[in-house]
Amino acid sequence: MKYDVFIIGLGYVGLPLALQFAKSGCCVLGLDVDPIKIKEIEAGRSYIRHIPSEDIATQVKAGRLTASTNFSLVKDSDAVVICVPTPLNKNREPDISYILKTGEAIAPHLRPEDGGRKKLVVLESTTYPGTTDEDLKEVLEKGSGLKAGEDFHLAFSPEREDPGNPQSKVAEIPKVVGGLTPACLERAKELYGKAIKKLVPVSSTRAAEATKLMENIFRSVNIALVNELKIIYGSMGIDIWEVIEAAKTKPFGFMPFYPGPGLGGHCIPIDPFYLTWKAREYGHATRFIELAGEINTAMPDHVVVKVGEALNTVGKPIKGSKILLLGLAYKADVDDDRESPSYILIEKLEDKGAKVDYHDPYVPAIRPSREHSHLAGRKSVPIETSCDMLLISTAHGPFKTHDFSKLKVPLVDTRNCVATINRPELYFRA
Repeated sequence: MKYDVFIIGLGYVGLPLALQFAKSGCCVLGLDVDPIKIKEIEAGRSYIRHIPSEDIATQVKAGRLTASTNFSLVKDSDAVVICVPTPLNKNREPDISYILKTGEAIAPHLRPEDGGRKKLVVLESTTYPGTTDEDLKEVLEKGSGLKAGEDFHLAFSPEREDPGNPQSKVAEIPKVVGGLTPACLERAKELYGKAIKKLVPVSSTRAAEATKLMENIFRSVNIALVNELKIIYGSMGIDIWEVIEAAKTKPFGFMPFYPGPGLGGHCIPIDPFYLTWKAREYGHATRFIELAGEINTAMPDHVVVKVGEALNTVGKPIKGSKILLLGLAYKADVDDDRESPSYILIEKLEDKGAKVDYHDPYVPAIRPSREHSHLAGRKSVPIETSCDMLLISTAHGPFKTHDFSKLKVPLVDTRNCVATINRPELYFRA
């Protein structure tokens, strides 16, 4: 069977992209090393909360979406899009091993000409400038014996997913595309033009890689700014949330960002440091990025201090107190808990002797991870009042509508989530 596009990595980026291509009439093969994901797709079931199972089932039934763990099937597709993770290692340096291993796996199945068309390989994983035209190019050429830009096309197009935002539609988000050569760019534009309404071509793969980093660095720096202002204004008795609401009425020159207990997700806490690492190669220091990282990383410590202050008002220390943390996901109304600051809060509070449970309607159990493997297996518990304190870490919709009127213990709110409360002396913002 011949496929229009082959999506490698069926996670929070790859699955929505595969679905969009399928909805646009393309024949899509999704590949992932996780056989559970393959079985779920074959059964027409979604494993990502904000993606309806009905969307998957419809495309599978129509024959436009299939899934496999067999990399050799790459030979049956004109285009291959790589959507694999790009984490940081334990030294906070870029880990592009998933990209390189994927390149090594598909390289033997590239062909110089296939029905008169050269294959297209596109990388979507966020990374530092030079990954596509240096690192990925090298492994593809070495494993295939072919020349990028001559025997096959190579391009980079950064993902722009916004999980949990109902207004965010893959087809309507402008797609930045950069090619290794002008011909590579045209081939990539041809591919994405089948599924995306507006394309934004740039001069090179490096420009496209740099665009994605700029987007997330911009967010990281501005979130750090409001986090710092939250602490400063709080010391002055000024409510940062009130200030933001007032400031955003300005119709020009201002964009609202909001404070929180720390950064989460697979983008903002990680991506800026890809540029930090690469900039050293050119003799540059990324002072804004590193300062923003310091501020954002320190926010859980600020929350822990507020927790201690809140417990002190009812005569209790952190040690021995039972704390119920509300929200494990990094973002409101999603089931994605990658890099969530909630994990840091749990660990810091337990290091001080607290007993911490969590409640999250979208994360029923803690999955195994490299960073917090010792927490794996813990399960969400119901919201109940027998604890010594409640700590809101994620602004899930159910928390915004929850009735806290019978609250008898302190509540620390890191997201300005609770609109009204019966006993204001027990309510603390952090």
